[in-house]
Parts: sequence; structure tokens; C-alpha cells
Amino acid sequence: MNHFAYPAAIFLLIVPVILRYLLPAVKGLHGDALRVPFVQDLQKISVKSGGVWGTLNTAKGSGKGLFLLYLIYALLVAAAARPQWVGEPIRSRSQSRDILLVMDISNSMLQPDFTIGNRQSNRLNAVKKVAGEFIRKRYEDRMGLILFGTRAYLQAPITYDKRSIQEILWNMDAGMAGDSTAIGDAVGLALKTLKDTPNKDNKIVILLTDGENNDGSLSMPEAINLAKNENVKIYTIGVGSDTSLVQSFFGLRLNAPNQDLDEASLKKLAEETKGNYFRATDTASLEKIYNNIDKLEPTENDEQYIVETKELFYIPLIAALVLASVLAAISRRK
Repeated sequence: MNHFAYPAAIFLLIVPVILRYLLPAVKGLHGDALRVPFVQDLQKISVKSGGVWGTLNTAKGSGKGLFLLYLIYALLVAAAARPQWVGEPIRSRSQSRDILLVMDISNSMLQPDFTIGNRQSNRLNAVKKVAGEFIRKRYEDRMGLILFGTRAYLQAPITYDKRSIQEILWNMDAGMAGDSTAIGDAVGLALKTLKDTPNKDNKIVILLTDGENNDGSLSMPEAINLAKNENVKIYTIGVGSDTSLVQSFFGLRLNAPNQDLDEASLKKLAEETKGNYFRATDTASLEKIYNNIDKLEPTENDEQYIVETKELFYIPLIAALVLASVLAAISRRK
């Protein structure tokens, strides 16, 4: 869409008309000018020479000359009014959150106690599906990804590039970071990562694990104390079914695959950072948890927009300069 930034400047177009038809002719500061005998001869020479002013003084050329001069003036007025092209409004990201996903990929995440589409699946595949959908929906936020097992690794720093995070998520596999579970180190790495970001507020960690802290240099009490002093809200998710059917030599039997989950520490970590603890025993409950987090952390900038604007004043300005140059060249040639 095109418009003028200063539309009031268009009224300058009537100024020459006012000066030409409404104001009296100027006779000089001290009365009528002295008559000089040869001035009329100079005017005749100017007319015969065919210059611009000579053209304006002829009976036939005065109308065309004045029109061209007024056209140049009108183009300059149009440039002064600042014509602009305005694009479509684009929603801004000024209030976006920094969300860091911290995921356990130890071998216990291969436990097949979840289902996807009525088919049995392991925990890791269910997490990939649900977390990937959560990442897709948070299109206004910056996100990052930490994967941990025996060690914690920052796989994706805080970024708007959700596609890269989703690709890393889908390509991860259990055991890539080791067999044990270093939750404390993962929390410490998450706090350090968010501390280095320019966003002072709206920092969130979503920690997902199916075990207890049995490795690493930071214990859970130490990690909790560190988190208390940081302006970071931590949501914790304990993953795993309470019981499952397992095929054995003696047939199907009930198994308690999630007996190592340290729910007490996860609840304490969430409580000290003003977050929440959730328990995911199947894919449906995991989806519900991520939907609840999505509601607890709503986007705040739905009504904030930015508009792309391009200046076009140079078009009438260049046209005026070209037309003036052409007139001057014709005058000089004649």
C-alpha cells in the first residue's frame, strides 16, 4: 500500500496560483523602476534566441513553458510529501520467552511402556513426538536443547531456529550421552546457558527424566540450591509407567519399570524455582503436560506488530531533476 507521510504538503501546489493571480505585481521598493531605453531591445533578443525565458515570453510558448515549470514544482512538492510503500503488519517478538528443553537420553528411556497410535513404543519416541509438537507451537519463543546421560551436552543454544532443534530432537538416540543419569549437571548447564542470554526475564527450563541423579559432579541438593538463586522457572517431568507387562520365560508378568524415578527431588526443584512437577505415565498424559505448560506460559505479544516501510520520495525528486536538466539543455542549445 502506498501513501504520503506528510499529505499536508500537497497544499503547496496552490501557492504558485495564489502568487500568480491573487497578489499584485511588484513595482519595486522605491516606486516604478527607471526606464532604460535598451531594455526592450534585450527582451526582443531573448525572444529571438529561443531560450527558456524567451519561450515563456512568446505568445505561443508562454503556456507550455509555465506548465513545464509548474510540473517541476509539483514533482518537488510530491517529494516533500514523502511517498512511502507500507507492507503488511508483522507480529513482533519483543516479549518472547527463552525456553530450554533438558532431556534425559539414558538407556532407560528405551523402556517400551508407552504407545503411539495404539502401537507400543518406548519412552524416547513418545518424547520426540510430543516435544516436537510443543516446539512447533512455540513459534514466538526462543528455544534451546540440552541432552544428558552420564554427561550433559548443549545441543542447540537459545535460538529462533526451531527447525534445527526439531532435527536434533528426531535424530537423538538413547545412550548417546552415556548410560547413567547426571540430572544435577544438566540443571547446572541449563542455568549457565540461560545466564548468558540477554533476556533478563521469562527464562524457563523444562526438565524431563525417568531416573535419579546417579552420576556427575553436582548432587541434586546442590543443583536445587543453585537454581534457587537464579531467575529461572523450572518445570520438571517424571516419565515412565508405574507398571507394565513384560514377556519372560514364564510368560507375561507385571514389572515396575520406573522404580528409580526420584520424584521427591524433582518436586523440590520445581517448588524452589516456582515451577511445577508433572508425572507422565503414558503418551496421553505427556501430551497433556506439555499443553498445560503451554497454557501456564502464554505468549504476551499477540497484539504487537511491526510494519515494513520503504521511502519513495526519490522517484518524483529524480523526475524533477531530469526534467529541469532537459529544459536547461534545450535552452542552452537554442
